[in-house]
Amino acid sequence: MPSSRSALPHGKAADVRAAVCHTYGEPEVVTVEELPSPPLGAGQVRVRVVAAAVNFPDVLLVADHYQLSVPTPFVPGSEFAGVVEEIGDGVRSFTVGDRVMGTLMMGGFAEEVVAGAEGLLTIPSGVDDRHAAAFGVAHRTAFHILRSVAALQPGEELLVLGAGGGVGLAAVQLGAQMGASVTAVASSVAKLEAAASYGASNGIDYRGVDLRASLRTVLREGSDVVFDPVGGELAEPALRSLRWGGRFVTVGYASGVIPRIPLNLVLLKGCRILGFQFRDFAEHAPEALARNDRELWSLLGDGSIVPHIGAVFGLDEVANALRLVADGRAVGKVVLDIAATP
Repeated sequence: MPSSRSALPHGKAADVRAAVCHTYGEPEVVTVEELPSPPLGAGQVRVRVVAAAVNFPDVLLVADHYQLSVPTPFVPGSEFAGVVEEIGDGVRSFTVGDRVMGTLMMGGFAEEVVAGAEGLLTIPSGVDDRHAAAFGVAHRTAFHILRSVAALQPGEELLVLGAGGGVGLAAVQLGAQMGASVTAVASSVAKLEAAASYGASNGIDYRGVDLRASLRTVLREGSDVVFDPVGGELAEPALRSLRWGGRFVTVGYASGVIPRIPLNLVLLKGCRILGFQFRDFAEHAPEALARNDRELWSLLGDGSIVPHIGAVFGLDEVANALRLVADGRAVGKVVLDIAATP
């Protein structure tokens, strides 16, 4: 993914409102202030941001708990949608006025963002800005995993952990779209209701239950694929649910705990444990990535897939939006309406 600058711009009039992390910590350390409009370089595009989506890695970057550390001060925000305001030298793929969506390591929680043209995509006609902002990270992650890493097939049993969050709910939605039977595991009734509305056949609220026993009851013959963005104590019982030859894909550790898996389970089940990181997939499987993106954007464009937006905040409420995601209370995606009047 293209990256914005690691330091804040200087030398121009302060005329852009942005969320700023001056010191690492909890979401409440992020404040909103005016900054100089970011400079535009060759090959770059200036976008007036209309909406931005909050992702769990944004929380981790603010806390300095992500696998990459970003020097402070910085503007968080990895996913946005808006309108092209200016194009740099050498850009031929966009013109002023185009509606675009994009991803960055940081910089999206601002009224303006400057990004490399290669990291932007035209928003399909009929897709609004909020849904465009909420689509790229979660649905691309889920689709690349299900389509290429797990090779999910129609009629298979898909078990999704963290099924009410952004990536998990996208996996439920896409898994059902691909013809799988989906079992959702989540931490609230509201999250399970959302998962059911997007195609989950079964739902398990793991709070206060024996997840291993519950999975045995629901999946009597086992699961074919486990999609795990949570880790922690949920991982092992989910792995035990696999039938012989199944696939377990570790996506992330929203629980904050990296699980330790007994290797004898892999031996006994003849299963595969697989991992996914977006930048590695892009580097090592560029043809699959391009194919998957074409298929996924077709689903977005024709309305087959619509992201679930569980909450919308204004830019001034960015700390509250980050807190909702940090505490695991978000259902689907959380969006910042950057264009809303302060």
